[in-house]
Amino acid sequence: MPIKHLFFDLDHTLWDFEKNSALTFQKIFKTHEIPVSLAVFLPVYIPVNFKYWKQYREEKVSKEALRYGRLKDTFDALKIPISDAVIDQLAVAYIAVLPHFNHLFEGTIDLLEYASKKYELHIITNGFEEVQDLKLEKSGIKKYFNQIITSESIGVKKPNPIIFKHAITMAQATIAESMMIGDSYEADVLGALQYGMQAIHCNFTGDTPFENCVSVRELAELKNHF
Repeated sequence: MPIKHLFFDLDHTLWDFEKNSALTFQKIFKTHEIPVSLAVFLPVYIPVNFKYWKQYREEKVSKEALRYGRLKDTFDALKIPISDAVIDQLAVAYIAVLPHFNHLFEGTIDLLEYASKKYELHIITNGFEEVQDLKLEKSGIKKYFNQIITSESIGVKKPNPIIFKHAITMAQATIAESMMIGDSYEADVLGALQYGMQAIHCNFTGDTPFENCVSVRELAELKNHF
């Protein structure tokens, strides 16, 4: 059965999370007079954030613990004394400011224009519900998507099969005619494959490709696969 529905991840796939996140930290550090440069902060923060998001997907930490812990652990590693009260302020400010920076990966609009003429497009995201809709709206890409499925609205996170089942039901699609596209092999690709969907890995970091799925290095390559 031919593919009729494309399900996209948002952060790190279409929406340039690392770039927008860096701009957000630059702004809130200036506002709150935090004595650290991005060149020092980000190399420590990025892997800490990745670790917390993995634990969040696995239901090992709460949303609140993620938002606090990733900052606390980073400042501790850098030996920068920051009070819990200031960390809480930064955590709130980060979420408030983040969706106001909306850089997309190169080729996003072109791809969505192309794909939307041939398929129904949808989003499945583990990102926080209160900011994902703003990201889509402010970056100008919300109009391309029919269903926008957030893990918080379902109560489970990718790669849990429940979220893929719910997304397919909401889209009035079938497994056979659905494809998942995302940057996380574990959450997006493996989760979709285990549910029976087709999947494409957005391998923008140039890691060794996995053998059980198509891998692309940039968004423009996706046109060759659907």
